[in-house]
Amino acid sequence: MAATSHPLATVVALDVLKSGGNAVDAAIAASAVLAVVEPQMTGIGGDCFAIVAEPDGSVHGLNGSGRVAASADAAKLRAMGHARVPATGGLSITVPGAVDAWARLAERFGTRGMDALLQPAIHYAEAGFPIHERVAWDWALLADGLAGDEGTARHCLAGGRAPVTGERFAFPALAKTLRAIATGGSRAFYEGPVAAEIAATVRKAGGFMDEEDLAAVRADWVAPVSTRYGGHDVLEIPPNGQGIVALVILNILGALGAGKLPPDGAARYHLEIEAARLAYSVRDHLLADPASMGASAEQILSPAHTESLAARIDPERRADDIVLPDLPDADTIYLTVVDRDRRAVSFINSIYSGFGALVATPESGIVLQNRGACFSLEEGHPNEMKGGKRPMHTIIPAMAMKDGRVSHSFGVMGGAYQPMGHAHVFSNLTDHGMDVQAAIDHARLFWDESGTLLHERHMAEDAIAGLAARGHGLKPAPKAWGGSQIIRINHETGFLEAGSDARKDGMAAGW
Repeated sequence: MAATSHPLATVVALDVLKSGGNAVDAAIAASAVLAVVEPQMTGIGGDCFAIVAEPDGSVHGLNGSGRVAASADAAKLRAMGHARVPATGGLSITVPGAVDAWARLAERFGTRGMDALLQPAIHYAEAGFPIHERVAWDWALLADGLAGDEGTARHCLAGGRAPVTGERFAFPALAKTLRAIATGGSRAFYEGPVAAEIAATVRKAGGFMDEEDLAAVRADWVAPVSTRYGGHDVLEIPPNGQGIVALVILNILGALGAGKLPPDGAARYHLEIEAARLAYSVRDHLLADPASMGASAEQILSPAHTESLAARIDPERRADDIVLPDLPDADTIYLTVVDRDRRAVSFINSIYSGFGALVATPESGIVLQNRGACFSLEEGHPNEMKGGKRPMHTIIPAMAMKDGRVSHSFGVMGGAYQPMGHAHVFSNLTDHGMDVQAAIDHARLFWDESGTLLHERHMAEDAIAGLAARGHGLKPAPKAWGGSQIIRINHETGFLEAGSDARKDGMAAGW
């Protein structure tokens, strides 16, 4: 079974499974297709994280996030007059980690080589693919920015405009690059002509990067961090990712007994929002490359820390003394695959904002991520930009285990919203007994830069009124919050249940 954010990727994943490939093979092939058909969200110029659960119950995390160039430094940006890392452009670009992550996943767990797994993506990049509605909507919003860079204007616009729904679009230059990776492996991306062009493009755009920065890329195998909630062990990738924030939210909700409240009521939403505001404040004060953090995951998830946070929440009133976190907006793809052996993969790939840094290599057609915008320029901050360092990262795959076996493989896309999305969806599944699709479809809300709660339009009116009575400012969200895919495994019956979010163009399917 596979659930991805685009029908073409889901079909490719199923094709791999039907031909004898496993879940890891299918996930890599689907992610490569998404790098072509959802180019505003993801690509080989971005990063990747994954959790793999083997049939024997062993679980393995992979951190495929790239680092900032060795020559980059917050002091240099401060000297240029920057108070924050620019959201786009050369200074926002970090080294892409995704291709190395794909290769390491394939080498350790896959049954197919990268050559075979990249063929569907190469086909769509060469022959073209139909533009789906959500993709077209995103693309149109970014057309002006794409026109401002030689590479993105050449590869990402059709005669100077964004493609529209139903139009066929192709990436011939990207197809050549994918073919080079298929035949030469990941080193064909991180060394040689492609790497030289990436580094030169970043420098021309005003950023920091040398070929040595690309040659040094290595994804890391990591042990997931976890907490206990609803009778399950919920697993996330440890920092530099923000997955631990979802676990902090769940810890607070568990301490407050939030799962006993009606799922559509103001009381439940209020506790989720207040718990999230506290957890995100923890994120923005502490989370960074683990080598720079002053607190461990164990300390952040400890009962004492949970109790101190939960004690700050008034169930009847919005707190005024919580510092609102930064709200990076981001575009991401998430997918999950489970194979016949019940091997599960929770997989996420992203170039961060829409079309990343709005910079692409002119010849090889690679849109480069703007993940450096996640760094702080505050002197002494754990997440301060330093050469060779990984930034605090927003993209987070998740899993849940029960009785030593994976029960749910899930994720929620959407930049800063992701940790709250994980907590909300998992509470829907466990506290409120929702089926997978209902848990995904359930109304969401999140705050904007001013602290106003933006609620989805299908949220119950009495919940909105109840939140306002508790001191929250609210207004309808201009767009849906995030997007989710979930697969639930029933080991007793052998059944798989999947859902895909209508907020995106995705599809869940099995065979």
